[in-house]
Order: sequence, then structure tokens, then C-alpha cells
Amino acid sequence: MSYVFIGLGLMAFLSASMLAIDVGMLMTSRNQAQNSADAAALAGATALVFDDYTNRAASGPAVTSAVRGGLANQVMGKTVSVGAADIQFLEDPAGEPNRVKATVYRTGTRGNAVATQIARFFGMQTADIVATATAEASPANAMTCVKPFTIPDRWIERQTPPWDSNDTFDLVDKKGKPLANPDQYVPATESGYTGYNAVRDKGMLITLKSDGGGNIAPSFYFPWAIPGSNGASDYRWNIGNCNQTLMPFGALMNPEPGNMVGPTGQGMDDLIARDPDAYWDTSKNKVVSNMHPSPRVVIIPLFDPVYYETGKQNSRNADLKAVNYLGFFIERMRGREVEGRVTPVSGLRKGTGFGPSPIFAFPKSIRLVQ
Repeated sequence: MSYVFIGLGLMAFLSASMLAIDVGMLMTSRNQAQNSADAAALAGATALVFDDYTNRAASGPAVTSAVRGGLANQVMGKTVSVGAADIQFLEDPAGEPNRVKATVYRTGTRGNAVATQIARFFGMQTADIVATATAEASPANAMTCVKPFTIPDRWIERQTPPWDSNDTFDLVDKKGKPLANPDQYVPATESGYTGYNAVRDKGMLITLKSDGGGNIAPSFYFPWAIPGSNGASDYRWNIGNCNQTLMPFGALMNPEPGNMVGPTGQGMDDLIARDPDAYWDTSKNKVVSNMHPSPRVVIIPLFDPVYYETGKQNSRNADLKAVNYLGFFIERMRGREVEGRVTPVSGLRKGTGFGPSPIFAFPKSIRLVQ
């Protein structure tokens, strides 16, 4: 009878040990595999935004970044199995192909199943672990670290097409009468958006100049006061640093009074000094920097040229409306002008008080959706 009780007790002990050791180990393995899948999906979505949105090939940056992200996160000290065939590109509910799905494996069919410790005595030598995750590069609806100067969003130039930096936005003639064929602007909330596009305009060189006496031109910037800031000192600091005030789309921006040309140049000098070795690689069409991201990649609000122009005609006080946010790499100061390149940037997705994301928002929010 003692032998019977000892045998039964040993079986109970082994069963409890299997629960304590193997089940715990497998739960840890599952969590680590999920981390690997999450990293792979996020890396793929990030590459879509910052490297090449249209390249979905096995050798493209989105797939290779996703694979590297998955392999960089081990499961119980061993590398997972994930290859190009395990990366899929899916559509969001609106039909936009902006999702990356990644699946990682530690299974017997892949030759890397997780070995058990106690369960092997009951005939279970290994266990299969599979994890999947889906990330999305979706339009943002809020921004932070916004700079205190703004330029007009792009429009369709009807007077002297095509649109270029020498154009001005015109709805009326010099006598104030409506033009027969006025310039056209469609905001990011509507189909047919005419503004800046992170894919099409990546690497575009823009020279920023102080405003031209109220004229709307692609390169003329208008200083504005970030909420809670006041005067030239705050204005300069906000250029050289990150003001974390959250800005929604559609926000009204109060123009900064006075001449801000000097503080703009000083703020730009401060900003460039934070990452002096960064540069734009024209062959790869991207920023090269030891800092990720480089502080010289800034967010510039884009204002609605129609709202501004009609405001001038109707003597409205708040003439600047932020309808989108542009990613911009500051290359250099040349005299009183600022030269830089359009570059993709990430944004935020906020809830209450920020409204829906514009369909064609320039910044993208990179997030896990599954």
C-alpha cells in the first residue's frame, strides 16, 4: 500500500511540476513570441511610412524591416522563424492598404519547437508556439512639437500652371473681383486633396522666406503664437526645442505680432546645433543622422489658403487655420532664408476633443491594431 501511495504521489507531484514549470514556460514563450510579432508588424508599418510606401516586394524595406524586427526578439533564448512569406499587407476598413501583418513561429514544422521539461515524461517532447500581429500606418489627428511658423498647403495653380515656388494663391484680381478661373484648394478631409503628399513630395526642396506682405506663396512663412507662448523669446525657444502642446487639425493659429525674422534665424541656429552632422542623402532620398529621430526633422503646420484669402477680404481676425502638418528636414540657413526637404513624419491618434483623422493627413500614426 505504501508503494501505491508513493506511486500516486509521484504522479501527482510530476503533474504539479508540469503545470508549474512547463505551463509557465509556455506562457512566457507565448508572450515573447507576441513581442516578436508586434515588433515585426510595427517595423514593417514604420518602413512603409519612412522608407517606401509602395514597395511591398520580398526584398523591399517594409518586408525586410519586418523580418529583422521579428528576428531581433527571441523566444526562450532562441530565434523565431519568420520570413518574407510570413509578412502580409492588408487593407484597413476604409480600403486603404496600410496594414502589415506578421506571423512568427517556433514550431515542429519549422524545426524550432519549444522543448518541454517535465511534459516529455508524459510523451509531449515539444510544444508549438505561433504568434501574429497587425500594425497600421493610419492618418493622424493630432501633433506635438509643432514649430511656430506656418506655410500654405499646396493648391492647384490655375493662373500660371504648374504649381511652383514662385506662384501666389489667387481667388480675385487686383481690383478684388473674382477670377474666372481661380486657383483651387481641396482640404485633406475631402477626396481630391490638393496638398502635400508624403510619398509624392518626399525630398522636395523648399526655401522658406519671411512673408511677402500678406501674399500667399508656397515658400512664405507666417509666424504664429503657440498657445501658452508669448513674444520673441518663446518663439525662438519653440523653434530650437520641442513644445509639447498638442495641436489638432483645424486649429486656428493666432499670428505672432512684430518682426520675427531675427528670432527665426536664431532659433534655426539653435536647432541645427543640436544635430550638426545630420544631412539629406540625395541618393537615398532620406535623412542621415546618428539621432533617431533627428531634432532637425520638424513639424510645420500647413494653413488653408482659401480660409486665409477670404479672411483678408472679410477682415476676419483669425486668418490661419492648420489643415495639415508637414514633415520638414532643416538643411541650412542661407542668409535670412531656411532651406529644407519634405520628409515623412509620424503623428498621434487622440480621442476626445480631437475629432476624426483627415483622410489625407500627411503625418501617419503607427500603431498595433491586432
